[in-house]
Amino acid sequence: MHLTSHETLKALMRQRGMTLDALARATGCSIGHLSQLRSGRRNSCSPELAAKITEALAVPADLLFVPRGRAGSAFCVRCSSELAGAGAR
Repeated sequence: MHLTSHETLKALMRQRGMTLDALARATGCSIGHLSQLRSGRRNSCSPELAAKITEALAVPADLLFVPRGRAGSAFCVRCSSELAGAGAR
């Protein structure tokens, strides 16, 4: 999934009082990867992570993400492997 705007992600986190640590725990993804999404250094992730982010922030998925094929971005292999091996943190 392609993140449509890192600024929107940052603003939603701020509005909801959600820290990177809290979002990492809620999604099972690393703080570093989420930080890269929030800062704009990365702009894509797996559909599973996108769903977990939007669920944690209580927003519709299409507010933050568009399908990879429509955005032309690469699949985030690192994050999908983190999710596959991640347990509760």
